[in-house]
Amino acid sequence: MITKKSPEEIEVLKAGGKLLAMFLKEITKEAVPGATTLSLDDRAMELVEEYGVEPILLGYHPDFADRPYPAAVCISVNNCVQHGIPSEEVVLQEGDVVNIDMSIAYEGMVVDSGITVGVGEIDDEAKKLIAVTQEALAHGIKAAKPGGHIGDISAAVQKFVESRGMSVVQVLCGHGVGYEIHEEPTIPNFGKAGTGPLIEAGHVYAIEPIVNVGKPEVWFDDEGDGYSVYTQDDSWSAHFEHTVAITKDGPVILTK
Repeated sequence: MITKKSPEEIEVLKAGGKLLAMFLKEITKEAVPGATTLSLDDRAMELVEEYGVEPILLGYHPDFADRPYPAAVCISVNNCVQHGIPSEEVVLQEGDVVNIDMSIAYEGMVVDSGITVGVGEIDDEAKKLIAVTQEALAHGIKAAKPGGHIGDISAAVQKFVESRGMSVVQVLCGHGVGYEIHEEPTIPNFGKAGTGPLIEAGHVYAIEPIVNVGKPEVWFDDEGDGYSVYTQDDSWSAHFEHTVAITKDGPVILTK
């Protein structure tokens, strides 16, 4: 069931979203050559403790996993598409691309956001990947109009990404958010405009294009850490995400 949030609840989400945006900005400052991904998670934990919010991912136990998630953020590097577990063994190198995905609970409401950045100097292909993914998110958000359909968001993301010669991951998707980290509806990054659930004022979505330089196929590291997802062809991947409220006047980004 798709839930609707009251104007008062959306204001709480907006306040939480502002904090989360600041957290991500601070964490990305740690993404430098020689840093471990665990050090980025350490910084995330410092921030949630300083501001008294709950790191929702820490201890979250999805159905597909045999253990709860052990960190405050997902950090995915290069060909890791999503859900990378921070580790002292993963050391960032000049030219890497790093996705940082974080969710927090603020005054009982949940916001979700993600950002991809380069480590030091990155090549032109990496720059294009990051730019295309970020712009795909903007296209998806623009399509999230009351009276439209979820497929409008999906189609807008897919059309833009493929027009730039890249692909969208089809087995991972956006979702509703607010009372919990994952709510209805699911929001694929591919699809047909005019299809899917109705977009209505009061809905709150986590819209999150996941873009590969190469082909869209991925594999899940079930026999490794149980969480990380990688591109099948080892091409690099990027992800951007905002929590977005739907109002009668259109979409409003809450995590900026």
